[in-house]
Amino acid sequence: MRSGTGAGTEAGTGAGAEAGAGYGRRPGGTARYVRRARALCALLLFALLLNAARVQVFKAREYDDNPANRRASIARYGLPRGDILVGGVKVTGSRDSGEQLRYERTYPQGPLYAPVTGFASQLYGTTFLEHAEDAVLSGTDPLLAPFPLWNGARRSQNPAGNVVTTLNRYAQEAAYRGLGSRKGAVAAIEPATGRILALVSTPSYDPSELSGNSEAATSAWARLNDDPEKPMLNRAVRQTYPPGSTFKVVTAAAALDAGVVTDLDAPTDSPDPYRLPGTTTRLTNEGDGCADASLRAAFEWSCNTVFAKLGVDVGAADMTATAQAFGFNDSRLRIPFTVAPSTFDTSVDKAQLALSSIGQYNTRATPLQMAMVAAAVADGGLARPPYLVERTVRQTGETVGTGGAGAARQVMSPATAVRMKELMVDVVRDGTGQNAAIRGATVGGKTGTAQHGLGNSGVPYAWFVSWAQADDDLEPKVAVAVVVEDAAADRGDISGGGDAAPIARAVMRAVLGF
Repeated sequence: MRSGTGAGTEAGTGAGAEAGAGYGRRPGGTARYVRRARALCALLLFALLLNAARVQVFKAREYDDNPANRRASIARYGLPRGDILVGGVKVTGSRDSGEQLRYERTYPQGPLYAPVTGFASQLYGTTFLEHAEDAVLSGTDPLLAPFPLWNGARRSQNPAGNVVTTLNRYAQEAAYRGLGSRKGAVAAIEPATGRILALVSTPSYDPSELSGNSEAATSAWARLNDDPEKPMLNRAVRQTYPPGSTFKVVTAAAALDAGVVTDLDAPTDSPDPYRLPGTTTRLTNEGDGCADASLRAAFEWSCNTVFAKLGVDVGAADMTATAQAFGFNDSRLRIPFTVAPSTFDTSVDKAQLALSSIGQYNTRATPLQMAMVAAAVADGGLARPPYLVERTVRQTGETVGTGGAGAARQVMSPATAVRMKELMVDVVRDGTGQNAAIRGATVGGKTGTAQHGLGNSGVPYAWFVSWAQADDDLEPKVAVAVVVEDAAADRGDISGGGDAAPIARAVMRAVLGF
């Protein structure tokens, strides 16, 4: 019995111990597998985080720029674009197309403001203010966010902002009406600030035609680019012309500052015709009475011989310095979009200098540049950088950024500026610019006809530059430059008075409120 019991007990104890030993090892093995699974999951999570960081930080730009990635375009056109304002009135808009690229740009008065707004196209990008202020207008400018740093971290898009321009609506309309169906351009500036009041180029076009991504937009693009009249060319800031006799404002200022002329009414030693130095070429005038004419008479009736000789007497160095002080040869000008540089050749012989001094040879200027010349005379010899954007604002009206002029530079002495104003007033009162006269205002101007073409065979460009001050104003309020291409007129300066001066007069009246 004992042995049986003992055997049974021993056997039972042994089996139970063996079973217990097996049961005790399972928890340790399971924990090991769990730890391995945890480590693997942590490694996979780390790899995912690492890849996300690689994509978002290092590869984001590459993916954003990939043409196959439409997310940026969808987001860009998923909200209405901000607007460009003139006198508090929107001259742009957005239309819900109902398509994937949802909002398309509209331009209620497209041709009138096209040289200012440019276009915003889903196919062809942006130009002019639409391009220069794209970050604000598209809502991508971080300053549009109430908390810029937080918004940048979220990479989200804010409601678009608006751009408030310096334009005077009435001046813009007057310039556009004045040019009508003719090719040409108008630029108007407020002399005391540099604010651009009008910027017109004709023929023009409707930027709305390019807004969508339809076949109609493609056809419009081809038609506009193939048009020989170049309606998308902004002649006011991107086209340079020989300024002709309007450049005599610069030459006269250089002569007075250099002391080559000290008395406006004293005869000059200026033969008619004038033989260009070192050549047998004789320069003549359209009219009589220019031989030895005083600076006042020569400016009033635009004697080429007098001003060609004055340029030579002043010398290349001083002529170049004065021209560059006015803004010629400056490739850095932005308003905020780029402006084609106006040029005055710095490497000329005396004969070339003579021609350069009457706005010929290689001298070329944009209408905006010549408006800057007139503005400098009107503002006591100070040249102020022109600008087109007054400020940028959020949709709620808060100012995000401001425009404003850069530093002014003294381009002629104040005494010279006073005498230049006197000369320009004489042109309008008694000379070739009488068509610009305004009752109740003092107007100064200078006409010009720029020869062009092989052997000057082309029909001339008609120019007029001017400034105006109402009788009850303390300072001139507007300076204007007008160019009319291929003006149907005689070659004399009178074409500038006949074709361009009335347009300038209408713009000046609009600014003065007459």
